[in-house]
Amino acid sequence: MTEKKETAAAPPTSERKKPIVCLVIGMAGTGKTTTMQRIALHCDENEIPSYFINLDPAVIDTPYETNIDICDSVKYKEVMKQYKLGPNGAILTSLNLFATRFDQVVGFIEKQTDAEYVFVDTPGQIEIFTWSASGQVITEALSSTFPTCILYIVDTPRSASATTFMANMSYACSILYKTQLPFMLVFNKIDIMPADRCLKWVRDCDEFRDEMANHPQYSVELARSMALMLEEFYNNLTCVSMSAVTGEGTDKLIEGICNCKEEYYKTFYPEMLKTKQQAEEKRVNKAKQQTATFLRDLEQDGGHRVVLDGRKLKDDAWEAEEDEEDFEPEDFLA
Repeated sequence: MTEKKETAAAPPTSERKKPIVCLVIGMAGTGKTTTMQRIALHCDENEIPSYFINLDPAVIDTPYETNIDICDSVKYKEVMKQYKLGPNGAILTSLNLFATRFDQVVGFIEKQTDAEYVFVDTPGQIEIFTWSASGQVITEALSSTFPTCILYIVDTPRSASATTFMANMSYACSILYKTQLPFMLVFNKIDIMPADRCLKWVRDCDEFRDEMANHPQYSVELARSMALMLEEFYNNLTCVSMSAVTGEGTDKLIEGICNCKEEYYKTFYPEMLKTKQQAEEKRVNKAKQQTATFLRDLEQDGGHRVVLDGRKLKDDAWEAEEDEEDFEPEDFLA
């Protein structure tokens, strides 16, 4: 029985040929866009067919060549002006508008039969993508169609403090359990400071507790207790260190992405098939119930025809059209 289940869950060859989507996420200033620029240069130098998408509508000049850019579709400043929003509110609204047509983006990616990787740059304000409805829609649309992983960019110099490091890891943990996707920690800016210390804390919880022993503060006590909780979280992570400026560690990053693709097919893909099967069964059962209800009502009614009030339907349609006039996404989409 076990062998049959494993065979059924194994992805077909056509599924294996799909490119892996990498969502580049991180705090503001960690170097996400610079990392995207370095990856684009690496792929160009090594002739690796890749696809690049920018989802930050507020970026003035993207330092790498994009295949799809949200700035080409959504007028960020027009959204800010029309709705009298601040920068963050306008970014969120722009992302919401773009998400309404994200099925077209998925269609464009599906046509790239030769692409090996798809890299997606997200807004600098991390919460706009990770905790918004549009961010969830985009993530689920990609992960249900392609193998997908999260590249969480960490500012290594800023994480040299144990308390800052723990706060960053806690946020990374929340994103991992929210997305339920293969997750990679990318310690950036090693040209400024080596990531050996941070990597040691990730691999050995005792090292982190020893570091905390010399700081008897309330926040330190909290960080020490959280380290015990996150020890299991560290065991399932892929960690790499790199410099987006010099290019050091880029090869290891690409290698780690390949490992994430294998992890996707090993853990996420079988669960996705199971979820789709349950959804299909639920849809079929609902259709059967509706059919049974219709036949029962028809039998009780004796086969008499039911005449609908056409005037009432016309009035409802008129009210719906008036409601839709208040908001037109096309006003802000190119």
